[in-house]
Amino acid sequence: MLEIAVAVLGLFCMLLAGTCFWLVTSLRQQAQMQAERDAFRDQRIKELSRRLDTYLTGSIRMGEELHELRRVVAPLPDKLNQMEQRDPSSLSFTQAARLVGMGASVDDLTHSCGLTKAEAELVSKLHKSQKQNS
Repeated sequence: MLEIAVAVLGLFCMLLAGTCFWLVTSLRQQAQMQAERDAFRDQRIKELSRRLDTYLTGSIRMGEELHELRRVVAPLPDKLNQMEQRDPSSLSFTQAARLVGMGASVDDLTHSCGLTKAEAELVSKLHKSQKQNS
């Protein structure tokens, strides 16, 4: 009877050792899979970090350019008023813009409003730009 008990105990120990071996192997596989997932996650985080840095750099540049544009554009209303008031006998730029809206050409503006060719072209381009944005 003791021999049977020892044999059963030996068989149980072998099953226990086999289960332990299987668990260790399974644990190693899971650890390897987790390491691969961690490496992929780290790579993805680095990629997203680079993209975020690029986005932030672009946003900063755009902000700087907007600031520069505001600086350039801020004095334009005053300059426009000065230009409109420089010759009271000529039509105002507002009137020139209305004429462009009715289809007047650059030459028409230079003759009718007393604008220089560059001024007439500017009014015409501004009107076309506003029309396209509407």
